[in-house]
Amino acid sequence: MLKLKYKSDRKTLAAVTLYFVSTGLIWYYFPQLHIALQIFAVIFLCMLSFICAVIVHNTVHVPIFRSKRANKVFQIVLSMTYGYPVSPFVIGHNLSHHQHTGKDQDIARTDKLRFKWNFLNQALFFFVTSDSIMKSEWLWIKKMWKEDRRSWVIQYFLELIGVGLIKIPLLFFNWPVTLLTIWLPHLWAQWGIVGTNFWQHDGCDVYHEYNHSRNFTNKLLNFLVFNNGYHGLHHNNATLHWSELPEIYEKEFAPNIHPNLNRNSLFMYLWESCGWPGKRLDYLGNPVVLDKNKQEDSLEWINHKDYKKNIEHLGAEV
Repeated sequence: MLKLKYKSDRKTLAAVTLYFVSTGLIWYYFPQLHIALQIFAVIFLCMLSFICAVIVHNTVHVPIFRSKRANKVFQIVLSMTYGYPVSPFVIGHNLSHHQHTGKDQDIARTDKLRFKWNFLNQALFFFVTSDSIMKSEWLWIKKMWKEDRRSWVIQYFLELIGVGLIKIPLLFFNWPVTLLTIWLPHLWAQWGIVGTNFWQHDGCDVYHEYNHSRNFTNKLLNFLVFNNGYHGLHHNNATLHWSELPEIYEKEFAPNIHPNLNRNSLFMYLWESCGWPGKRLDYLGNPVVLDKNKQEDSLEWINHKDYKKNIEHLGAEV
């Protein structure tokens, strides 16, 4: 019998099940739906796929099962919900972003985006950073194979096969419906989960113990995204389970951060920063100053062996 580490991950399993059931039913009945229902269905699937991408994030930090084999299988299943292998998430997120937040080694640092219109910085963050993400991914695969950690590489390709099984065969049966109900939600999920880095960190002090992240405490938002609004605490202790974040955040983290980084509404913040007045400001209300001499990505950390010190951050490989 599969045993969960935390009973609260029944919610995780329920969300993943809802994704597959909803996707299957909507794909099958999509041609029969009124166009208004079709639009609603696609939006619904986009949201579900994004929630599953959040689950991917949670799972590579804290695998949900006590069995390593079960966690490996679950990563294959999760890969099918957001359209990309789960294992590479460890590289760009756990080992790059978490270990080197905002530094040259962070392939998802926000200062890569330098558009004058801040809306474009948020909207295009995923596309601008994708090249660095892919480059680091293939360097890491080579590193794992060379260092005889081939189980990680095999896991990666099993996840890739899982993604292919859900995204490609259905194209032959009905490619327009498959693009709308599977490919588009997957793209939205990937765009969304990478893009969170921008509003979570842009204009923050990456060198400060607490003011390195923007936090959002709205209860409905955090119910939907598994408490990922408490991002600063997550950065300070990435091995905390998502269910533990709210209580610890209020007691130990919130009293230490600048009030401007303790927001309630994510949508109000996005409107202010990307809509009206739409100015790119730091958490103190000053214009964000970008270093004109900022170096390109520094990926030398991939060739170091210090990842072994962070073995707990390798997802199902733990």
